[in-house]
Amino acid sequence: QVQLVESGGGLVQAGGSLRLSCAASGRTFSSYAMGWFRQAPGKERDIVAAINWSGGNTYYADSVKGRFTISRDNAKNTVYLQMNSLKPEDTAVYYCAADRGSLYVVANTYHYWGQGTQVTVSS
Repeated sequence: QVQLVESGGGLVQAGGSLRLSCAASGRTFSSYAMGWFRQAPGKERDIVAAINWSGGNTYYADSVKGRFTISRDNAKNTVYLQMNSLKPEDTAVYYCAADRGSLYVVANTYHYWGQGTQVTVSS
């Protein structure tokens, strides 16, 4: 069983930056693939970025490439999402997710989810 707790969301002006953190419980964090997803009101939950167990393989949605960076610190059981050059369209609830395996980009592949953190980007 893995429990995930996100933090770092908030209100920021367009062009600003935020860093989201997702702290995981459990001793096997280093064996889990991790993902960040986001969901805006009335829309589906979409992949933002994903990372494999070692951090050596990553995936980014086209909409965030070059602006967001996913990373992980297995010693701290934490995955991060550095978000730069934020745009109003990045406004959403951001969720982290975990599951055993290599790297996944589809939401229903993940068994474990955090409660989400709100990111609001004002224009």
